[in-house]
Amino acid sequence: MKRKIKNVFAKEDYYCFACSPHNPDGLQLAFYESDDYVEAEWKPSRRFEGYPGVIHGGIQATLLDEIGAWTMYIKGKGSGVTSRMNVKYHKPLATHQEKVLLRGKLKEKKRNICYIDAEIINEKGECCAEASLVYFMIPQDKAIETGFYPARYEDFFEE
Repeated sequence: MKRKIKNVFAKEDYYCFACSPHNPDGLQLAFYESDDYVEAEWKPSRRFEGYPGVIHGGIQATLLDEIGAWTMYIKGKGSGVTSRMNVKYHKPLATHQEKVLLRGKLKEKKRNICYIDAEIINEKGECCAEASLVYFMIPQDKAIETGFYPARYEDFFEE
């Protein structure tokens, strides 16, 4: 069962390159919770190209980091910053696809460290890139106070 995740950060002045709906130059990702995963579908475009017909590796790393961060918010139930990211590129991510699937899964949470696995799957179902991510988590009260996490976890979901 999929459930839509509401972008609680998306105020008018929110311009995140990866997930803001207000940034016309960004990736404009929207997220869903699906069983053990947090997922997003993304439409590749030539404007994010590296080599002809292939999405730039830095954009792929951004996609992996962003699905990892939203996995931390939803599955890790907290906020934080990327501490480490190890990316493996398996095959070119073609620009001429209708959509690709981004998927993150919480591997482990220890005190203030969150371990996430993330992947980009092309429309043929093949894994094009994957990442092991480590996030340093901000104490919950500080995250809420600074606006990096909602006061209520339930605010992430549509009523």
